[in-house]
Amino acid sequence: MISTHPGAPLSVAREARASPLPCAEEHTLHSERLQIERKTFTLSMRENPRGRFLRITEDVAGRHDTIIVPAPGLKEFLRVLSEVARQTEQHPAEGGEAPRGAAAPG
Repeated sequence: MISTHPGAPLSVAREARASPLPCAEEHTLHSERLQIERKTFTLSMRENPRGRFLRITEDVAGRHDTIIVPAPGLKEFLRVLSEVARQTEQHPAEGGEAPRGAAAPG
């Protein structure tokens, strides 16, 4: 049995998380890559026997993190993401710094 408790060696905990789950055959319908600062994002619309979904993978210096958004939730996901982006534009970063790529108030 593999333990993932806080005292377990890191390699054992990683092995428990890295076990691949049996996956259904997937087909890529569309894919785009986006580079932002040091991060590369890959957005792939995919399909398997359970349905369509958006896979968003972040790659930073060889480390990958992925989220899956089921296709039925994409409009709501986009609505919330757009709202967050709008709020970020209206309220610059604290400390008087403008967000990267934005013009400083002047």
